[in-house]
Amino acid sequence: MTRSAHNAGMSKTRRKRTPKTVLRLPDLEQSRSAVLNSLTSPSSQRAYDHAIRDFIDWYCLEPRLAFNKTVVTRYRINLDQAHYAASTINLRLAAVRRLAYEAADSGLLSPDLAAGIRRVKGTKKHLRAPR
Repeated sequence: MTRSAHNAGMSKTRRKRTPKTVLRLPDLEQSRSAVLNSLTSPSSQRAYDHAIRDFIDWYCLEPRLAFNKTVVTRYRINLDQAHYAASTINLRLAAVRRLAYEAADSGLLSPDLAAGIRRVKGTKKHLRAPR
C-alpha cells in the first residue's frame, strides 16, 4: 500500500465528528437516555424524564433552533410566562443542563455550547410573607 493510500484510509477512520449546534430528535433521545441511565433514583429518573421530554417538545416546535445558551434562556422565559413555580423551573433547567453535558460527552454538542447552557441562571425562589 502506498503512503498516500494509507493516509487516505487513516483520515477516514480518525476523522473526528464535528459537534452540532442544532440537535435533532434522535440526538436528543440519545442524550436523554444517557441522562436517565446516569441517575440511580427512580424518582429522579421520573422527574428528569418529564423535564427533558417537556424541553424536547418545546425545542422541536421551532425547527432549526440551535441548542445553546440563548435557546435555553428562551425556554426559561417560556416557563416563567407559564407561571411555573421557581422550584419546577429550576428542576427543568437542571435536567436541560444535564442533557447538554451528555450531548457534549457523546460528541453531539460542542463543550463550549454545553458550558454556555450551564451558565443559564435559574429562577430565584420567592418567599411568601408571613401572615
